[in-house]
Amino acid sequence: MYGDEEVTVCTGRVPGLDRPLSRLFFGTASPPVSTCDGAALELLDEVLAQGINVFDCARSYGRAEETLGKWMESRRCRERVTVLSKCGDVQKGVVRVDRQVIDEQLHRSLDALRTDRIDIYLLHRHDPNTPVEEIIDALNAHRESGRVGVFGVSNWTHRDIETANRYAAANGLAGFVVSSPNYGLTRQLADPYGGGCVTISGPEHAEARAWYIENQMPVVAYSSLGRGFFSGRFRAFDEDGARRVLDVFAQKGYLYPANMRRLRRAEQLAEQYGISVPEIAMRYVFASPMNVFAVVSTTSIERMRMNLRAAANPLPAEAVRFLEADT
Repeated sequence: MYGDEEVTVCTGRVPGLDRPLSRLFFGTASPPVSTCDGAALELLDEVLAQGINVFDCARSYGRAEETLGKWMESRRCRERVTVLSKCGDVQKGVVRVDRQVIDEQLHRSLDALRTDRIDIYLLHRHDPNTPVEEIIDALNAHRESGRVGVFGVSNWTHRDIETANRYAAANGLAGFVVSSPNYGLTRQLADPYGGGCVTISGPEHAEARAWYIENQMPVVAYSSLGRGFFSGRFRAFDEDGARRVLDVFAQKGYLYPANMRRLRRAEQLAEQYGISVPEIAMRYVFASPMNVFAVVSTTSIERMRMNLRAAANPLPAEAVRFLEADT
């Protein structure tokens, strides 16, 4: 449908980093990158060729860091890309992210990635049993050593971010500069993974979005298509079809009537615009006045180009209001 037309790569900034970042981050949590399969390096080549220059990984993503490190070394492209990785343990729903975890996992990540620094380092969850003072002090030590460029959090509430950053500011230390919650057209109506997942989607989280709009802290949205809920592979209100397509995490987090209603409106809008349902859902993400980036993962370069088009063509306000009409 779109052939080989040029696709605009939209960029944004994360405070503390000196290069513009593509609004799309490539996620490495899925095969072939997470399993270090033979096709992984060629896929990463294609992603970079499309203009996506940020790669999102974590200690918990199988062999993703190892694959990314092998690719950067063999292609000699380390200085062309921005690496984001995460640390933190979640065992049976219990989160542990303290100084010891940060120190140990950061060094393991650096070894796997074959690099001496991680540009953006995130805490994968919020550990309520570890004081923010311990976390901020530990991350500042790694930043001062050059092992970390900037740091932030994933699955923290904006209130907890505020608390940590107040301590940092009061003590002349660097604070969190980026946050990665769930955000998208799908409302995360139950925690899909356990261990304190945080979403800012839906009317119930308007206060959090207002905070991000006011502060313009970069939001790195994960699961923006609801782990396939807005893939276009099943129709609205076809629950049997949804269960065939969606994995157990997506079913737990997103398979609810409220999202089926949103899917039906996305189908109507897709027909009106002459584009796909997933493109409608991605254009919705980038219509937000928040400073939004999005983690995307696909083995299809055409699907990646669709995501790039979506980032460059956010929905107009009236379309957003139509999609959010939850009655």
